[in-house]
Amino acid sequence: MKMPKIHIKNLFAGLILVGSAGFLSAQTTQTDSASSTATQAAVATQSTNPTIEGLKKQIEANPKDTEALAKLAGAYQEASDWTNAVDTWKKISALLPDWAPSYYSQAYAYQSAKDDANAKLAYEKYIATVKPEEVEQNKKNLAYAYFYIAFAEQQSDPGKAKQHIAKSLQYDPNNQDAIKLSKTLNS
Repeated sequence: MKMPKIHIKNLFAGLILVGSAGFLSAQTTQTDSASSTATQAAVATQSTNPTIEGLKKQIEANPKDTEALAKLAGAYQEASDWTNAVDTWKKISALLPDWAPSYYSQAYAYQSAKDDANAKLAYEKYIATVKPEEVEQNKKNLAYAYFYIAFAEQQSDPGKAKQHIAKSLQYDPNNQDAIKLSKTLNS
């Protein structure tokens, strides 16, 4: 079982590099027509994407193939099919409940789908699942997760938001968005 985890971690690192630009766009607001066009494109891509279809067949043959599931989740994300991306990351989390990157990816997919409540919950699960020996390699992701939670809580629980933004800045002291939010929360 250790071999697939190693491969999945390598795959996830690649997905983060490929999808890092997507985090910026996930934070922007689309117009209704742009959102509708993106949804239509995702549906069209999903039904004609040979990568997705091939991976689905591979997973039918072995539903516990976590490496293929991670590739499928990544393919869904590339196609902006957030519903299937979330569902696939959830399957991975069920098979590998202690693998933190699956929760971070769920949060990213929820955030991209504009489901802020579930994104916040998934980021919280990610933070809780990162093992102490993995903190150093996950600092940027932890910083973003804490930032997102602080941003989501700034109105409902400013005290908690301050704690989260402080943690975000602890992991990434140069994040300008976190610095701005910290100034806002502490003014």
